[in-house]
Amino acid sequence: MTATEERPAVFERGGAPGSVGVVVPGCCAVWALISAAAGNGRPEGVLLAVLAVVAGYACGRISGSLVPVGTAVCGALTLLAAAPVAANAHRGEVAALLALASGAACCAARAVRAGPWAWPLRLLVVAVVAEAAALGSPAGCATAVVVTVCALAVRDRAGDRTRGPVLVAFGLVAAVAVGGAWALALGGLPPVGVVSAQRVALWREATDIAAAHPVLGAGPDRFGDLSGSAAAPGTPDAGPHSAALQMAAEQGVVGLALLACGYGWLLYGLARSPCATPVAVAAGAALTSLAVLAAVSDALSFAPVTAAAGALAGLATANRAGTTPHG
Repeated sequence: MTATEERPAVFERGGAPGSVGVVVPGCCAVWALISAAAGNGRPEGVLLAVLAVVAGYACGRISGSLVPVGTAVCGALTLLAAAPVAANAHRGEVAALLALASGAACCAARAVRAGPWAWPLRLLVVAVVAEAAALGSPAGCATAVVVTVCALAVRDRAGDRTRGPVLVAFGLVAAVAVGGAWALALGGLPPVGVVSAQRVALWREATDIAAAHPVLGAGPDRFGDLSGSAAAPGTPDAGPHSAALQMAAEQGVVGLALLACGYGWLLYGLARSPCATPVAVAAGAALTSLAVLAAVSDALSFAPVTAAAGALAGLATANRAGTTPHG
């Protein structure tokens, strides 16, 4: 086996553009401040989420350029350890952590296809699914399985001709999830069993607030102040349990567009990343699973989740010195 064959396939071809990665989070932070000033909102939560994503992304890029497989393994193990801590309180957080853990584990397993570490890394992928089942998280188990299947379905020999269409399909899946939540809120779709009537009521109020404040929104962190359903007994928190609907209600159509741009930036970075296609697809599947969970739950309301998402994206788009940009 040659030296080229022995090197993990995480870094092969190029790097994601950095300028967009600075502009999008910066615009999100600035718009949160503008919306807060206009609506007497509280932008601290949004700013913390932006900071967590950027810090995680930077850490992922740096560590991924030095020890990519080790970083992926450490990330997966950290998330596996964090999931049980949140298991008793936040089901959305647990499912999101497990989805990202599966993505990190699949990145490591697909990067090392031979040698003494190949089977332990594959067992790490199985361990994520097993923990999801043990914690009683159907969403976490389903997302872990989906991420694993996506990572296995893509072959290296398919090259980048497969990468682009698959990432576009991921974007469409996330858009359908957001559109489905919006349609449920407006009564355009019949209620489904996995979504409670209380949550649909929260979504409906979020669309009403968004319609009343279409551009600037009502202000960050003000949904609980304006929602009657959020103050009802039995409601765990003051959020609508949908990142897209909360963004539309609190920061208007501009905030919603910036949230979509943030997700698109991550997919665009994966499309141009130097990693092998199966690794990029595994990371994209994990981030898309997070986007779907965030469309119907409070998964993005937790700093560990946003930081881990940024770290996974940074890891999967890291570049080593001497490589040339791809695409």
